[in-house]
Amino acid sequence: MAMASNKTQCFTYDKEKIAYSCQGCSKEFCSMDLAKHQQILNEKLDHIINDYNEFKQIMNEQKRNPEKHSLIKQIDQWEINSIEIIQEKAQECRDIFIKSSQTCIKDIEKKFKDLNEQIKQIHQDNEFNEMNLNYLTNQLIKMTEELNNPSKISIQQDSQPFIHDISIILSKKPKFNKWKQDAITVAGGNEQGQKLNQFNYPEGIFVGEKKNIFIADSYNHRIVEWKCNAKEGQTIAGGNGKGNRIYQLNYPTNVIFDQQNHSIIIADYGNKRVIQWMNQNQQVLIDNIDCWGLAMDKHGFLYVSDTKRNEVRRWKMGEYDNEGIVVAGGNGKGDELNQLSYPTFIFVDEDQSVYVSDKWNHRVAKWRKDANEGIVVAGGNGEGGNLNQLSEPARVIIDYLGQIYVADFGNDRIVRWCEGKEEGEIVVGGNGEGNQSNQLNHPMGISFDDEGNLYVADRWNHRIEKFEIIL
Repeated sequence: MAMASNKTQCFTYDKEKIAYSCQGCSKEFCSMDLAKHQQILNEKLDHIINDYNEFKQIMNEQKRNPEKHSLIKQIDQWEINSIEIIQEKAQECRDIFIKSSQTCIKDIEKKFKDLNEQIKQIHQDNEFNEMNLNYLTNQLIKMTEELNNPSKISIQQDSQPFIHDISIILSKKPKFNKWKQDAITVAGGNEQGQKLNQFNYPEGIFVGEKKNIFIADSYNHRIVEWKCNAKEGQTIAGGNGKGNRIYQLNYPTNVIFDQQNHSIIIADYGNKRVIQWMNQNQQVLIDNIDCWGLAMDKHGFLYVSDTKRNEVRRWKMGEYDNEGIVVAGGNGKGDELNQLSYPTFIFVDEDQSVYVSDKWNHRVAKWRKDANEGIVVAGGNGEGGNLNQLSEPARVIIDYLGQIYVADFGNDRIVRWCEGKEEGEIVVGGNGEGNQSNQLNHPMGISFDDEGNLYVADRWNHRIEKFEIIL
């Protein structure tokens, strides 16, 4: 495992000793700490072997009893639910028929009494002929048919099934979404300004459930909400001039929505604070931080990027009286895998991995939970406009397939990268800097609605563009 080297600093004690190099991690250890290091590695190997054995047991169990698979359970549940729906519908029809048939029988019973009286009268008078007898016979036949086949009641089977059909889908290659290349301006686009139908360098955005758009209107020092198809927005935070009072903002860069208490959380970059607005009430959550990007995970943790400290920290919601935990960077400014250089926008996935737009390194880095360094998942080949490069990346979003979408600020385009690939692909834009419907001018924020349409904060065009998904 190790080879003795000259006296150097032991990694554990940070003291100069005769050290041995671990070929796996390339760190130097003294003889005592090398044994401890080896013991740690042995324990990790034991854990891997245990995990392997557990996986083997699960695999063998599924091989022996495929009917116990979770998908089989879903099919069984569908069968139970469908039978219940059929039984409920059948009973409903029985009840309706019984009620209606009783009304029908009462009508027939009345007719039968009238006919019976006529028969008695004819028999008593002893005056009847073939015409009378044919009449009585026909009336009895009609009542019999009405009793057996009520004319007002029938059964109709709808051509539309009321039970949801199921089928097994054997997925092949995932279908990557595509969007129309000509966008629709859904907010702003009325030149640079401070009116409610204008923006002054919009940055972070997100789209709500009703397609309402929340925009960090940075140079107007406000957060604006544009409802679907609205002609102008509504100021929901700031908008009281540039300043550091509790009701003011100073160059906000990002805004997110806290589902738990229906509030918005703002990266108030110019005031070096993260502030929460809820029903026009304001509360500073974190101060003395050069905050730019914000993200929140499903466990209630808030993540904030710090452009000065070149790091991303995490706080438990409601517990802001501490310094938080560093989850990315924190090792000074640089381009090593454990460093960042002016981190801006961030995204946190289901596994609590943190994706960071590492602006001056022109890359997107992914830091898995509890990792000591990140991996480059987009760019990282110097600043440029080639498909393996980025230029000052801004907002980053990960979709359900794990695809990475980046607002490539300096290249006027939105690109998509798949982790492990050498280069990305242009999604929209990339037609040169401009204000045409197929052009962007330094895009900053991106977001998706629930239908998969792509929204872009087209910063230097002072507008929000919507690229419709191609179904």
